[in-house]
Amino acid sequence: QVRLMESGGGLVQPGGSLRLSCAASGFPFSYYDMTWYRQAPGKERELVATITSDGSTNYADSVKGRFTISRDNARNTVSLQMSGLKPEDTAVYQCNAQRELSRMTYRYWGQGTQVTVSS
Repeated sequence: QVRLMESGGGLVQPGGSLRLSCAASGFPFSYYDMTWYRQAPGKERELVATITSDGSTNYADSVKGRFTISRDNARNTVSLQMSGLKPEDTAVYQCNAQRELSRMTYRYWGQGTQVTVSS
């Protein structure tokens, strides 16, 4: 059974830090590109950061220099270290796993974790 479980969300003051984690199971994690998305109320879901199966990373311009994505293939986890948080970072953050194989796309989603940045 495929499972992606996010943790680490919460309430933080502007300028603060949080570390989100996503624990994966039920699929060959190391072969998958892992992405953090977020969706704020009334807005479309947006890509925050991606780390590919070979370790390459990509970030949304809005989080560059503040967020860092990493993965631990031995523990089947992907993390998002967030610092310098701003109120506009408030959103539900979701973990995504994706792999292209033999013209098929395999895509899995977690349930999400709420991040609220407010004083």
